[in-house]
Amino acid sequence: MTCSCFRALLSRTKHHHNSEQEAGWYPSNKNIKLFSYRKLRSATNNFHPSNRIGRGGFGTVYKGILGNGVAVAVKVLSTESKQGIKEFLTEIDTITNVRHPNLVELLGCCVEESSRILVYEYVENSSLDRALLGMTVDTTNLNWKNRSAICIGTATGLAYLHEELEPPTVHRDIKASNILLDSNFAPKIGDFGLAKLFPDNITHISTRVAGTNGYLAPEYAMKGQLTKKADVYSFGVLLIEIISGRSSSKTYWSGMGQPLLQWTWQLFKEGKLKELVDPSLGEYPEEHVMKFIKVALFCTQAAAGRRPSMPQVVEMLLRPIKLNEEELTPPGYIDIPSKINHGSRGTTSSNFQLKKSAAGDSTNLLMSTSDTSTEISPR
Repeated sequence: MTCSCFRALLSRTKHHHNSEQEAGWYPSNKNIKLFSYRKLRSATNNFHPSNRIGRGGFGTVYKGILGNGVAVAVKVLSTESKQGIKEFLTEIDTITNVRHPNLVELLGCCVEESSRILVYEYVENSSLDRALLGMTVDTTNLNWKNRSAICIGTATGLAYLHEELEPPTVHRDIKASNILLDSNFAPKIGDFGLAKLFPDNITHISTRVAGTNGYLAPEYAMKGQLTKKADVYSFGVLLIEIISGRSSSKTYWSGMGQPLLQWTWQLFKEGKLKELVDPSLGEYPEEHVMKFIKVALFCTQAAAGRRPSMPQVVEMLLRPIKLNEEELTPPGYIDIPSKINHGSRGTTSSNFQLKKSAAGDSTNLLMSTSDTSTEISPR
């Protein structure tokens, strides 16, 4: 019987629909479609390597075609992964109710014996990192109009996760390979496997560090302190990658070896930010692009409390806002990757239930509005 072990695990009454797939019921009363392993194996041609479209921290993603002709992305979680049934159900419970144009939609799942599989909507233009490198689409499609839309759409999706979704969610692994592009190059944030639910009365948690080097906020990488501001930091790094066409995981030279973020800060201090812009971008509105880079620097400041919230980032990107650059402080870096102990668990501190105002949630953002512009000083 299709995914019978899943229903047994949840100790729920069997519930059948006269449709191609069966639907199961959650402890949270959420309705999700269940797929049989047999049908997903058929859809992906027995998970053939030619259908593999990506690999994440917990497994491999394949393109599949269902019996009704619908294309899907099938995420097969690795049997070597430490993610258990509880984590699997948490991921499902986190994203089942998510409906947002800038977030990848979960269509269903399957659990049979040791197999745990998620079925997502298929996004045509693959991931942003592949697009930037010209691996999946012609990079000429990534003109400034498309790149700015990708930046704004990703920021909007993150703002939804942080402030509108209940309970609020911290993604934990914002990076170019987790941003998918549809046929119109609209961005969709994917891979919620590392997401942490964020109760209203908690402003940061000490947890096992998970994520990708180059995108990790220093307070999270070094101390395991996870807040929404860790996502803001990662988004800032992503902004720089989108504008520069370069990867944060590699070192670039400008007289001396420097990580991408450090080089960006140096160019800002020297008034040479135009050198950062991807040469393949062609013509672009210089003032607009320079503002996006400065927003990225506000997002990556070393002190988490000085970073803006994601709704503030959306406002900074969308509105004709003059940024108060005098308030900008240097970004935080992790110089030695070996310092990041991915296997250790941070200790719970007395800061675990700090009030938001004490945790630096940009509640003291300074604004002065006029008819022509707004000065913003994220603190």
